[in-house]
Amino acid sequence: MAPARQPQAVLFACGMNSVRSPMAEGLLRSIAPRTMYVRSVGVKKLELDPFAVAAMAERGLDISKHKPMTFEELEDYEGLNVDLIVTLSPEAHHKALELTRTSAVDVEYWPTFDPTGVEGSREQKLAAYRDVADTLMQRIYKRFGRHSGGNE
Repeated sequence: MAPARQPQAVLFACGMNSVRSPMAEGLLRSIAPRTMYVRSVGVKKLELDPFAVAAMAERGLDISKHKPMTFEELEDYEGLNVDLIVTLSPEAHHKALELTRTSAVDVEYWPTFDPTGVEGSREQKLAAYRDVADTLMQRIYKRFGRHSGGNE
């Protein structure tokens, strides 16, 4: 199987753009060449989740300035000018397929656990977010390469 071509513009999408997709955006940005466009959206939007911010901060990545946005807002703001949409939830996958029916955009589905429903102590909740970040990083390394030239 030939390796998937490296996209120039990647959009991560999940349900609310408050946990999974902003984490994925931050993780890919940390290893991607500066020339790669990386954004994230949600089907709907909620405020950025503080546990997502905390889990990423432990990795030395600051996503605290992320402003959750919907597909429609991104489309109105700058257009959906991407060549790959990575969807992290079923609803985002359906939305991405609907939006890209008539365009040459690749859509990949990476089913990703939503940690927002985890009960327990702060530490137990944070552990669930860390697991999501670890899973996303493994997928990102596998798809985009461990050393995508982040220091260019």
